[in-house]
Amino acid sequence: MAATGEQLYQRGWHLATRGSFIDARRVLAAGAARAEAEGDIELGARIAGTTAYVLARLGDVDGGEQLCLDALGRDGLSEAAIAQLHGQLGSLALERGLLDDAAGWLDKSIRGLSDQPVRQANMRMNRSLVDMQRGRLDAAVSDLHLAEGAYRAAGMDTEANLAVHNRGYALMLGGDLVAALQTMQSVREPLDGESAMWAAVNELDRAEVLREAGLVTEAERSLAAVSEAFGRHRAPRDRATADYNLARSLLSHDPARAARVAAASARRFATIGSSGWAVRAEAIGLRARLTVGRVDRAGGPVRAGQRLPARTRVLDVTAGLKAHGFNSEAEALRLTDALARIRSGHGGAQPVMRIGRRTPLEVGLLAHEVRAAHAATQGREADTRRHAAAGLDLLDRTRHAVGSLDIQVSAAMKGAGLITTGLASALRSGNHAAVFEWSERARSVMGSFPPLRPPPDPELAADLAELRVLRAAAPDGEWLATPRAALLSDRARQRQWSHTAAGELRVRATLDDAVAELGDGDALVSYVFDGVELAALAITRGSRQLIALDWNAVRLALRGLRADLDMAATVTAGPMAAVVRRGLDERLATLSRILCAPVRALSGAERILVTAAGVLSGVPWMMLPAIGRRPLSVATSVTSWIAQRSSAARAPRSAGFAAGPRVARGEEEVSAASTAWSRAQVRTGTEATVTEVTALASEVDVLHVAAHGRHALDNPMFSGLELADGTLFGYDIDLIPVVPDTVVLSACEVGRSSVRWGEEALGMTRVWLHAGVRSVIAAPVIVADDAACELLAAMHEGLAAGVAPSEALAAASVRTGIIAPFQVHGAGF
Repeated sequence: MAATGEQLYQRGWHLATRGSFIDARRVLAAGAARAEAEGDIELGARIAGTTAYVLARLGDVDGGEQLCLDALGRDGLSEAAIAQLHGQLGSLALERGLLDDAAGWLDKSIRGLSDQPVRQANMRMNRSLVDMQRGRLDAAVSDLHLAEGAYRAAGMDTEANLAVHNRGYALMLGGDLVAALQTMQSVREPLDGESAMWAAVNELDRAEVLREAGLVTEAERSLAAVSEAFGRHRAPRDRATADYNLARSLLSHDPARAARVAAASARRFATIGSSGWAVRAEAIGLRARLTVGRVDRAGGPVRAGQRLPARTRVLDVTAGLKAHGFNSEAEALRLTDALARIRSGHGGAQPVMRIGRRTPLEVGLLAHEVRAAHAATQGREADTRRHAAAGLDLLDRTRHAVGSLDIQVSAAMKGAGLITTGLASALRSGNHAAVFEWSERARSVMGSFPPLRPPPDPELAADLAELRVLRAAAPDGEWLATPRAALLSDRARQRQWSHTAAGELRVRATLDDAVAELGDGDALVSYVFDGVELAALAITRGSRQLIALDWNAVRLALRGLRADLDMAATVTAGPMAAVVRRGLDERLATLSRILCAPVRALSGAERILVTAAGVLSGVPWMMLPAIGRRPLSVATSVTSWIAQRSSAARAPRSAGFAAGPRVARGEEEVSAASTAWSRAQVRTGTEATVTEVTALASEVDVLHVAAHGRHALDNPMFSGLELADGTLFGYDIDLIPVVPDTVVLSACEVGRSSVRWGEEALGMTRVWLHAGVRSVIAAPVIVADDAACELLAAMHEGLAAGVAPSEALAAASVRTGIIAPFQVHGAGF
């Protein structure tokens, strides 16, 4: 028996909602012919509306609009059918980016469908998208709650779950990343199981949350993959949206690529008749080309091109954004243009800017940056720093409730321009107190709100256990890209984000505070980098010195440093060993000459405290000849160093040791080191599991782990230590009820840091410090097994005797004659 028109419509509608647009179009065409033969005008109108949606998703918005208008021209339609077609016209206007038109059609449709709750819910879903783009998030969330209720009442759980997912997206736009990921996560599995198309849409929205949380590498990898997936599904509108979001993410650190991706997005939107979205993509492209004086991940200034875009083009696109209702994006483009022209010497009077309670964060930060840049051109350095500080204070107020390291990372990304502006002004002023203040601001972006320890979470522990299995099965670094790993990693993030609250705002240390904390033989050297200039501020109890350093020479010396260190650790015998060591010694001598020789305070210092710009995160300070095996501590910031020193420290009475698998002398290392302690617990072989080691960590004052390490670029919470049953992740550290005072990581790679946004550096060491550990001893590169075994065993003799970690490591180096890249992070003395 042939299918009726209604049956064909229902089948086509189901295919359309699940992204099978080609099949849906074919089935709906058959349904339209059957409805015509049956003389069912109402059904024909409904089929026309759904077909219009399908055509729009396939890139033919004009064809969809004409289909709706033709259907509306038929006589005998019911009020409900007319309202349904009005709603489809609203959806098509949304596709074009005509927000006011879309809202008008959808308002009319929702009123006309008051007695049909499911169809009305469909229109509420579309109207919520309009309100999200207009910034009316409360209205969007209200519509989504009502739509979910209607769908649940009708037994349409899949559609209800989609409403929940969209509510998560609205929460993300409002800045509540914790609730956003939690909400999306709650319905991800059933939605992903419905269709590959919905899975791609879910991944697109998830990537936006990751981007906002600062996990940019993972987000951009997802966005690129999603764009390809939409291409395979012949969904040009969704592909253009993915490219638009990828370009937005790249804008902060790779403007050249951002401009290219934005241009492709704009072309795709223009091809399908989506003029509003096309102008949004073009605005991102213009902002990329307007980027001047920012900092890239390698520490160099980002320049997207020699010539700025024509001012007339910027004005045209700004007007286009406003005409389509994208007012905040128009303001962001206007301010980016003003900032670029000020920095390139083509700026005029300061543009009028108003920052109110409803001003979007991005616009507010840009406005403060423009004010600061304008003041700088007039030589008003105090005002420059005042405006930049006001922007960073605004940023602090938006993240006061979140203690998670992942979330706090995003502040470094969003505040990069303000930080470099303030630092540059401080360096130009030559004022020691100002340079110190901005050095601390740059380093404290992620440490302003120390976390409160989260409660035990068995469900998170179970998810991490499964993730260990998945990582072991795919050790090539792409394990997080598998659907199950992505699901579990999001769930782990959501639980850790929501359970880790922030403590009180930590007051930044002043220069006077630093001087008061230093001992008579101590020297503090703060290395600061503003994107162009590198300088060192050296402080002792009786002297202060600000020294300009040769950044270009440092940059050249840093190239190949990690490779030289790794080679020296692996080639320890044979005819090449001397050649390798000589090359490394020459490179270290060069770095020492540039970074340390000009700093007079270092020559007579007994102990050295270093705070380093992120671009110097790979420097093995203890190996530089000018340091000379003296006690040295590398602190995240002076503020955190003072806080860590003042925190209640247990007298080091006990130590715990663990050796992971496949470490050549790992068991020998922990066995030798443990003999220095009267109370020591050792876990090796099958006993060195994640559960055992994390339990051990909460029982001892010093934890020493000898294991292979994994460094996850831009995602320190998935860096880890390889133990008997898999990886101990950064997330596992947050499950430890009480962390040790000192942690020793004798592991390749986990001491590494990823430079992010010019000044921040992350790594496994930062995860432990963020959790409350006072000091972490680790190396950023491979360390020869023999050197690690002998040096660290000697160091434990000092630790067990109550010697401060930095002093114990330096004394062990002198006693053994071993110079290795191990260094103490945090409060080493």
